Amino acid sequence: MKELLTYVAQHLVEHPEQVSVTETDADGEVLLELRVAPEDTGKVIGRQGRIAKEIRTLIRSVAQRSGKRVSVEIVD
Repeated sequence: MKELLTYVAQHLVEHPEQVSVTETDADGEVLLELRVAPEDTGKVIGRQGRIAKEIRTLIRSVAQRSGKRVSVEIVD
């Protein structure tokens, strides 16, 4: 899932080399923290958070297939 999130984010932003994803396992849930260049934050979040919501939906659906719980945070 980390690789999928990295792939999606790199194709949305202007500076794909600055995309990083940190994976943390806490209480049976995987937390993925997405960091991008400051000028690319808006591209990952989208208008009214639509792109961020769709990214979270995509990652959660992939995680459900493998029986995991995943949440995605976009970190400034």
